[in-house]
Amino acid sequence: MRWEAILRFPKMTVAVATREACVANIRYLPPDAATRDPENPLAERAARQIERYREDPDAKFDLPLLIEGTPFQRRLWDALCQIPRGRTLTYGELARKLGAEARAVGQACGDNRLPIVIPCHRVIAASGLGGFAHSTDGYLIEAKRWLLLHEAQADGFALQS
Repeated sequence: MRWEAILRFPKMTVAVATREACVANIRYLPPDAATRDPENPLAERAARQIERYREDPDAKFDLPLLIEGTPFQRRLWDALCQIPRGRTLTYGELARKLGAEARAVGQACGDNRLPIVIPCHRVIAASGLGGFAHSTDGYLIEAKRWLLLHEAQADGFALQS
């Protein structure tokens, strides 16, 4: 993947790729990854909006997105966008809403190519934080914890491990 902007965040760096005049991929990279200035106008626009979110969790995104996925993934990602900032749902709660299995919800959350904009970090396990981006430890879990703390102590998750 060719990253056209890489931004410093607490606990991670955030990389952006564009394709077909859309933001096609956002990925969390390790915190020590080298940053990169935006390489095109759309990457610049995305970078500025993501930086605004870093400063203000109420910042809104207005970006052309390239959303590629199965019909179930697209339904799930639409549902993620309905979870208000500062709130969470469990994988099971979201699965019941969609008539799916919790494991399928977790898999589709992990497959989300546009995190932050499509807020998969707002989905947690019934017994704690759960996984993030197909990971259950390391910097990605710390990134999820930071995102949720940034969004105002969402549902007391910080007390769980």
